[in-house]
This record gives sequence, C-alpha cells and structure tokens, in this order.
Amino acid sequence: MRRLYRKKALSLVKELDAFPKVPESYVETTATGGTVSLIAFAAMALLAFFEFFVYRDTWMKYEYEVDKDFSSKLRINIDITVAMKCQHVGADILDLAETMITSNGIQYEPVIFELTPQQKLWHRTLLLIQNRLREEHSLQEVLYKSVLKGAPTALPPREGTASEPLSACRIHGHVYVNKVAGNFHITVGKPIHHPRGHAHIAAFVSHDTYNFSHRIDHLSFGEEIPGIINPLDGTEKITSNHNEMFQYFITVVPTKLHTSKVSADTHQFSVTERERVINHAAGSHGVSGIFMKYDTSSLMVTVSEQHMPLWQFLVRLCGIIGGIFSTTGMIHGFVGFCFDIVCCRFKLGPYKPREVVLPDPHVNNCAAPLLTDNHVQE
Repeated sequence: MRRLYRKKALSLVKELDAFPKVPESYVETTATGGTVSLIAFAAMALLAFFEFFVYRDTWMKYEYEVDKDFSSKLRINIDITVAMKCQHVGADILDLAETMITSNGIQYEPVIFELTPQQKLWHRTLLLIQNRLREEHSLQEVLYKSVLKGAPTALPPREGTASEPLSACRIHGHVYVNKVAGNFHITVGKPIHHPRGHAHIAAFVSHDTYNFSHRIDHLSFGEEIPGIINPLDGTEKITSNHNEMFQYFITVVPTKLHTSKVSADTHQFSVTERERVINHAAGSHGVSGIFMKYDTSSLMVTVSEQHMPLWQFLVRLCGIIGGIFSTTGMIHGFVGFCFDIVCCRFKLGPYKPREVVLPDPHVNNCAAPLLTDNHVQE
C-alpha cells in the first residue's frame, strides 16, 4: 500500500511539472539559434557585470524634521586672513540677545597676505571645485561618500622663511555660541566689554591703514569633517578703498551625517554676499569691516548613506537573466516566422520547388524476374 501510494503521489507530481523535458533526439539545433544563444549569454554577462557595480554603489538619502535641540551650543570654525596688522583689528560675536560671546578660542597670527606658488595652486583648485559644486549640486554627495578620502581642505603651510614683512593677520580658531541669530564681525580696534553693550577701540588706528581685503580659508559650523568643502572656503575679496564694508548673510541648517566612514552632527549653510563703500555724505552709513550675520534654521536634515540589499540584487539579477532569455526567444521566433513567410512567398530556401526527373522510355528498366520458369515448375 505504501509503494502504491508513493507511485500515485509521484505520478501526480509529474503531472504538475511546468517544465516538461523534450528528448534530445527531437531537438534540432541550428546555426542561427547558436548565434542568438551566444549573443544572449554575452548580454547576460555584461548586464550582470554592470549590475554588480550598481549593487556596490551607494546613494545619499535626505530626511527632514523639526530641530528640537535648542539648548545646545553651536560651534563656529573660523580661518580668515585680513590684510591688516593684528594689533589694528579685532573679532567678536554678538548674538540676537545682545550677548557678547567671548572670543577666547580665536587666535591672531601675523602672516603675509600674498600666497606662495604652492598655495596659489591649492587656492585655484579649491575655486574650481567650488564652481563645479555651484553648477552640479550632486557633487556634494560624492564629497559626503568620500569624506575621509578627500584632499585636505586646509591651506597648506608656507614653505621656508618669510622675507617680507608680516603685514596681514590670520584670525583662526573656534567659538561656541547660542543657537540663535548672531553677528560675527571683524573690524578696526580690539573689542571691549562694558555693561551697555560692546565697542571696539579704534581711536588709535590711522584711517590710512584700513584695508579689509580678506581671504576666507575656512568657515564652517558644527563639527569639522575633513574633505567637506563649505560654500565660503576659498573666497577672496580685494579692495583698494579704506571704507569698504563686506557683509555675508548666512542661514545655518543643522545636519546629521551618517555614512559608512563617518557619523557626525554638523551644519550646512547657504550664504548671500554684499559689499558697499561707507560714505556718510551719500547716505551709505555703517562701519568698515567684515560682518557675517548668521541665523539657524528650524529644520534639521539627516543625510544617510543607503545601500542596495542583497535580496534586491538577486531579484534584479534573476530579472536580467529571465528577461534576456524570454526576449531573445521571442525575437528569434519572430525572425524565423518572418523568414518562413518570405521564403514561402518567393519560393526560396526549403520552399523552392524541386525538379522531378522523368524516366527515359528508350531505356529498358524492366527488372529481371526473380524466379525462372524452371524454378516455378519445381
């Protein structure tokens, strides 16, 4: 009974076979079929090769949410060179609540404003990258994914000893401020603290020494990430007017970056530039200097690196193989059908009529009798 039951079950499974096998003796192979098979196998291998690189590639996913962290401090990283001596300029930050932030983390270093040939080459390269980033925003994803493999974004140090006078001042360092709108500015005179506000001692600085030509080697908000290029990196402004005022209006967006190489809380920002000459007689009031007015956005961006899962890669691979098999089979069948129609219509190939050879009446085609009379009598 068990054997009978197994045979019935086996026969039932055989009836459900969706892939019937054709004996090889009934299969006819042709040169065209072999050619189509070679083309199909080559296309499969090529597409599978490219699909593997797609599987290895990653892309950046952007998610937006309300920034609920309003109590933490915002870090500002500064590296600006001004074409004035350090004893003549001062930098400080004043936020929206009229709170003057101490600039203990900012250092003043006397330097030469002109760059060396090596530094000029680095600066030109940085400006080219900045121009490409403005034209093609998708390049920022490349920088995110290659964050630890990118070239250093800091200005290379000056080689050798300086023979020229140190007539410029490099203001660099970092400060922590409240996450409210504020104003970071560099102007004439050192800042002083007093209960009614803040001021700069500029009375002892000659007006002829005013020169706010500057170069922004680096300006970023939040945690510093090597390889990331910020919008103002490499910006250089040259002026010959002593009463020039440079303004930068910055909107800071909190950003969480999660990639396979780094995970950090940083900030992106957009900037609008403006410069004008201070002329009180013409109604253009203000103070000569460099003013960076920043404000934080209420939205936070989460940038995460995404990778194609293995199961999706296998499904796409099966789709490629099955699709090519089906497509090449249909194309081969359709071409064969069209070929048969043309050959049948014009009597070509296997449909060409064959010549029938008629027997010659003058030739005796009678076969000799199999049995003679003598044999018959016997």
